[in-house]
Amino acid sequence: MAGVTQIKKIVILLKIFAFNNKTSYLYICTMPIGILIIIKMPPVFFTADELILRIDAYFTHIEGEFHFERKPGKDAEDEIEVKKIWDRDPQPATISGLALFLGFNSRDEFDDYGETGTFAPVLKRGRLSIEAVYERKLHQPSPTGAIFALKCLGWNDKTESKTSNAEVFKILEIKVTEIGPKLADNEKEVVL
Repeated sequence: MAGVTQIKKIVILLKIFAFNNKTSYLYICTMPIGILIIIKMPPVFFTADELILRIDAYFTHIEGEFHFERKPGKDAEDEIEVKKIWDRDPQPATISGLALFLGFNSRDEFDDYGETGTFAPVLKRGRLSIEAVYERKLHQPSPTGAIFALKCLGWNDKTESKTSNAEVFKILEIKVTEIGPKLADNEKEVVL
């Protein structure tokens, strides 16, 4: 009986968590033999504004958190030294990071919701914000990581021509019918 009461306590705690968790919902059921099954469903956003606020919160979160510490100088004459101390280091903006922050279980769920979800345009705008971060990194000294990320997001660095090679050769076809006066075989035949 002690095991059943522990499971009931866990179920109650998880129901409270599911009620308070605004990014995703947990559906809970117990099997007849007492095994607890928890299924995390894709996040449900009630309004586009709520999703916009969550995306903005992600970009604020990845900036990191810091505080300033003031330390006196080594000598009494020195000024007070102010030092920036990071409580949580900044992180780069990533599609996977955004998906996790919004409560998705995988990038596939995030991509599917971005294609067919109720607020797909808002998610596409969040994805575009991350692409903009990568695009800004192209102007830094070593942009290879940003180039790779942008290629994975569908960017292409090759220019594509709309005309085929067969059309170009048809347009450039030149036929020589007459070449002009006969060429001289040696210097003596040259007339000035």
